[in-house]
Amino acid sequence: MKNILITFFLAALLALSAASASQAAKFGKSSKAAVVLREYVEVNSGQVRLGDFFTNAGKKADAIVAYAPKPGERAAFDANWLYRVARAFKLKWRPLSIKERTVVVRRSVVIGREEIEDAILSALIARGVSEDMSIELSNRMMRIYVADGKLATVEAEDVIFDRRTGRFTAILKAPAGSVSGRRIRVSGYAFKTAEAPVLVNQVAAGEIIKKDDIKWIKIRVRRLQKNVILDANDLIGKTPRRGRGLRPGTPVRKSEVRRPLLVTKGSLVIITLRSPGMVLTSQGKALENGSNGDTIRVSNTRSKTVIDATVTGSGRVSVRLIDRVVMN
Repeated sequence: MKNILITFFLAALLALSAASASQAAKFGKSSKAAVVLREYVEVNSGQVRLGDFFTNAGKKADAIVAYAPKPGERAAFDANWLYRVARAFKLKWRPLSIKERTVVVRRSVVIGREEIEDAILSALIARGVSEDMSIELSNRMMRIYVADGKLATVEAEDVIFDRRTGRFTAILKAPAGSVSGRRIRVSGYAFKTAEAPVLVNQVAAGEIIKKDDIKWIKIRVRRLQKNVILDANDLIGKTPRRGRGLRPGTPVRKSEVRRPLLVTKGSLVIITLRSPGMVLTSQGKALENGSNGDTIRVSNTRSKTVIDATVTGSGRVSVRLIDRVVMN
């Protein structure tokens, strides 16, 4: 009897173990990670692999299935193409909609327009062009994309320059010195420039222009108008002549500014006569506007005599000793 019970117990234990193993196998099979499509992929090489498109691609993840776009560019792979690839590699995936797709972007480093223009200018200077030239590309949005991990450098080759028109063409190579680098044909113009001080913000008439109100811009020499201020000292301390003031970012002509008015026409002024051991003052009326150092006509309010006086301050003028008669 005891042996029968032991045999029965062992049989039950084996059956339970088998059932547990079956359930574990079934659970493991059902819990296998699902294959999921990636909607956006960044790659750092010239190929796109199966594992870039799908998660849980298993041992086939490193299989190359497509060429990557050029650096800085992107490519879209539609649902039909993706489904064919999944079937070819026996992945359990199918699109839920024909709108499903994956966008692949090639990682890159950007070489901006300023770097490109500097490279072209360097090539022109090496060919005898003046260093005070500036470059303007026909394509103002020009950029070059270099594969991530490569040197972000550029050089200009086969430069052709027309000195009469200022037009140039060139072949850009990036990275510089690379045998297999990208080659791009560009064109544009080279022209002489001059730096001019302009206002940062609008300045109204009566306001004094200060050093902080000024910034510098480059202007084509051919576009410079006569009388344009190129020295900041001719602008600092001045005030606009016109009531509308001066616009920011625009070159200023000398005729558009003046020294601040310290005496206005029709205003009362103090006339001062200085001589050794004596200072005489009198009141007068300004017959002209005047800035510091200007000589204007002033009428003595008592004698009505009109003389020339030099503006020395706000509402103040001085006369020479030979004009002392006005003080009487």
